[in-house]
Amino acid sequence: MKKLNKIYPMAALLGLLFAFSQCDKTPPEADFLEPYAETSLDASAGNWKTYLTIDSNKTAIPTPDAAGSAAYLTELDNLRSKMAAATAEEKELARWWGSNGVLRWHGIACELAANYNVPPNYITDTSGNLVYPAPAYNPANPGAYPRAPFANPPIASRMFALLAVAQYDALVACWHRKFQHNRLAPYKNASDIQAIIPVNDLPSYPSEDAVVAAASREILKFIFPAEVANVTGKAEEHKNSRLWAGANVQSDLSAGDSLGKVIALNVINEWAKKDRMGMANNQAGFQAQRDSTTARGFTTQWHSLDIPVRAPMLPSFGNVKAWNFDDATKAAIRPEAPPQPGSAEFEEAMEELRGFSKNRTREQQRITTFWSDGAGTYTPPGHWNRRTANLLFENQYNEIRSARAMALVNTAMVDAGIVCWEAKFYYLLPRPTEIDPNITTGTGIPNFPAYASGHSTFSSAAAEVLSYLFPSNQAELRAWAQEAADSRVYGCIHYRFDSENGLKHGKKVGEFAVTRGRNDGSE
Repeated sequence: MKKLNKIYPMAALLGLLFAFSQCDKTPPEADFLEPYAETSLDASAGNWKTYLTIDSNKTAIPTPDAAGSAAYLTELDNLRSKMAAATAEEKELARWWGSNGVLRWHGIACELAANYNVPPNYITDTSGNLVYPAPAYNPANPGAYPRAPFANPPIASRMFALLAVAQYDALVACWHRKFQHNRLAPYKNASDIQAIIPVNDLPSYPSEDAVVAAASREILKFIFPAEVANVTGKAEEHKNSRLWAGANVQSDLSAGDSLGKVIALNVINEWAKKDRMGMANNQAGFQAQRDSTTARGFTTQWHSLDIPVRAPMLPSFGNVKAWNFDDATKAAIRPEAPPQPGSAEFEEAMEELRGFSKNRTREQQRITTFWSDGAGTYTPPGHWNRRTANLLFENQYNEIRSARAMALVNTAMVDAGIVCWEAKFYYLLPRPTEIDPNITTGTGIPNFPAYASGHSTFSSAAAEVLSYLFPSNQAELRAWAQEAADSRVYGCIHYRFDSENGLKHGKKVGEFAVTRGRNDGSE
């Protein structure tokens, strides 16, 4: 299996410094994310509202063998053999995977986003111009990419949302079947089987870990076609870890794998292939966007400052289908028009940036750098994914509660990206350095228009959802979002009004996700 060339740890708390390789099963260097007992079973979670519907016949699984049957007793013997033969490395991996598989897979997704968040090299087009390739529409596989994607913030946000929704929908189906069949875990059926991770009273069939592994595997295979062997290997490791731990028998895992796969394919076929992502890089339509902006009176427009000039990043991402509201809502909540160059308000914003350019304090530079989330990182949505994972671990959420939280946060963030990009290419406001080339930035200059700030919009949407989930952390969460917004002003790549209106815009987007959460049956 190909090993990732770069590792970008989510945080020391999460202990995600592992070798991402099927052949090298080295566990993390420091396993700070210790397994914990999931004391809340959420027995009614099988009735929670899913994001997508699916024929219940497709989620049916075989009735498991009875606890006293010869077939089940043979499974217990096989489990004893697996546990006895487990190496010290495999036992450590069992504990590693046993500390919330939902969070582990989001960590893997962050690693992939960082590894692929590198702009493609320039190529020469048929006219002899230097251009760079971006994900192209593939009619045979709409919504995916014929080659490795450039995992920029919009693409990363979509990937995180697809992963989170697949995990959540799959676990809702899993919980429904668990309490339908109500099979006890092996350590409750055989007193000599002692699990090496914390145990609970949750029915074991189908295995929630196998469900998460299969759902995550299918989504990440779809998004990252070059990583099929990688993610397949990690899914096998995740499932095997349940045998090494003494937590499941093989039939628990087989049923979970089939169920997770069915749900993930439903998300791929019914959403990812239909969400219009395949046309997000519609460069042919960019001139029409310019013409429309000119017709509305915005004549001073953004142009790429890259040398040589690059085509804009995903100019039609604003047309991608949102998870929590319809297309008409995008226009209804679009931020008001920004101040135009030459106006007093615009000049005031420019003067502030000239001041930061000449005299950026150490603290302002620290904030700029901390939130830069540029190439080679897991992007602003990944940054907030990390913060969400930390909160879920600190509050010891069970797996289905974790999946729900991740789905609410990540659908809000991709929706924020969609409406932000719609506004960016609706107004086409130039970056500050295009207006005044003497401004020195504290970070790289993104290759798309200024208004509104993507960091601000992503961050405010995430903070709004997380404030709903963790109300005691609300002040801290809103402060994080404000700091992320300020970082782009300190770095002189955004005007103050870009960030202020991005925060307002993102909050509105987050409110839609919160409304969904209040009505999904989990409260």
